[in-house]
Amino acid sequence: MTNPSSALQAAQLALTIGLVHAGFSLYWALGGRWLLNTVGKGPEEMLRASALGAPAALALIALFKALAAVIPWLNTQGKLPWPRLWRGISWAGGVFLVLYGGVNTLAAWGVLLGVIHSDGYDRTAMQGHAFLWDPLFFQWGAALLYSLWLSRTEVAAKVQQ
Repeated sequence: MTNPSSALQAAQLALTIGLVHAGFSLYWALGGRWLLNTVGKGPEEMLRASALGAPAALALIALFKALAAVIPWLNTQGKLPWPRLWRGISWAGGVFLVLYGGVNTLAAWGVLLGVIHSDGYDRTAMQGHAFLWDPLFFQWGAALLYSLWLSRTEVAAKVQQ
């Protein structure tokens, strides 16, 4: 038997990390610039060049991240229709986040340590990916997968009833 409170705590951790990611995307969409240089020059240049397109794109990214954080949390509490559908999507999202965050964290560390050679890379952005953004993606996915794993027997019991 699993511990439902542990599953909920893991889901709350995943929710928090996901909302941090979404919050920064929204902050940048609304004109904030703090830590923007830690994701690379592309977003900075895109925001400077585009009056509406880039902020709108960042706002959509923020919305997607917020939904990706909130939906699994609500589903853990039984507050959504079609719980098996959302659970399956959450499993896929968790695996994606762990792989994406893990691979990009390791790649950024590889560049910073000189194991992976990259001419003219942006050191601040690479540090942001090695120390902050990509490890957060990994932790978000790990917390989400842990929550799903802990709640698996509870879900199976409900399906059998």
